Amino acid sequence: MNISKMREYTFMLVYELEVQKEFNEEIIALFLENNEIEDKEARKYIKKMVIGIKENEGEIEKIIKDKLKPEWKLERITKINLALLKLSIYEILYKEVPYKVAINEVIELAKQYGDDNSPMFINGVLANVVKENL
Repeated sequence: MNISKMREYTFMLVYELEVQKEFNEEIIALFLENNEIEDKEARKYIKKMVIGIKENEGEIEKIIKDKLKPEWKLERITKINLALLKLSIYEILYKEVPYKVAINEVIELAKQYGDDNSPMFINGVLANVVKENL
């Protein structure tokens, strides 16, 4: 399985956790099983990414809040966009994935899963994250 597909599955699981508002190892195991992800490297990558995002969620959410316009609240962001932002910010700031790669990949996912405004919104937030943190 290639890294883009692993990233997509990671996004899907982060989104699922956003909706469920619950996190534990069993949810990860069920997700991997339900999506028939047998590749050991993919399983390890997805699990490690999701745990990393959850462990740093408070800081990641603060970064997102700081980049929003004053009249916006975190709760106003769709769960899909929030999951995509968390994934990308985690990759850029914690995994040291080149920001151009992380942003491009998440924008492609936004085009596929988000609404018409998702790519532009996500790109704007991430551009500010990169500007202030790199």
